[in-house]
Amino acid sequence: MSERNDFEMWPRVRRAVRYALQRKAGKVTVLDLRHLSSATDFFVIATGRSDVQVRAIAEHIIDSAKRDGNRPEHVEGLDQGRWVLLDYIDYVVHIFHPAVRDFYRLETLWGDAKSTVIEEDLSG
Repeated sequence: MSERNDFEMWPRVRRAVRYALQRKAGKVTVLDLRHLSSATDFFVIATGRSDVQVRAIAEHIIDSAKRDGNRPEHVEGLDQGRWVLLDYIDYVVHIFHPAVRDFYRLETLWGDAKSTVIEEDLSG
């Protein structure tokens, strides 16, 4: 695991990261927003190489999290596959097409957040 800043991720967040990696998501990044935002505690940001892969990553996270008893409160963008947002209230998963991720640059927008880039599967 490659890390810029070390912080403890909740098990549900770690599982969302693992599910994204199982579908070969790229540059999976977790931002710790607990001290910066009252809207959510973590962002999980991932990239799919195509619209089809973006949707596949999102659907796998949704289906796997449901088996864990965790359902998203809100899902956006699944039909288009350019930017899918999965809102689990205390964490939000963003799955981007590369051009869209480059355009919105959430890591830069939330530059004060502690962040971790995960390049391999997480256990637990």
